Amino acid sequence: MISTHILDINLGSPAAEVKVVLEKQMGNSWDVIGDEKTNADGRITYDCSAEAGTYRLNFYIEEYLKRCGLEPFFVAAPVTFKITETNRKYHVPLLLSPYGYSTYRGS
Repeated sequence: MISTHILDINLGSPAAEVKVVLEKQMGNSWDVIGDEKTNADGRITYDCSAEAGTYRLNFYIEEYLKRCGLEPFFVAAPVTFKITETNRKYHVPLLLSPYGYSTYRGS
């Protein structure tokens, strides 16, 4: 299972209705595994098996920042990570502000 959560650290609240696309690298290309929008709590859980490989979460943050009345500097935040242990959950949160973002491997 792969999940994510976006927290707007400028507002101190979850970022709802943000499009996030999960992809898996297949050779030189990327296959879309899931294409969702965050819920009211800023969360998405992708219903997929955790297979070993390289994955990418593309957070499309431009629309969200515009809805907040901001002029976005970043339009997207791609996060690429590798799954090696297939028997665990993978949670990849995004902490978002108007001029930056960070991420980490959550639990």
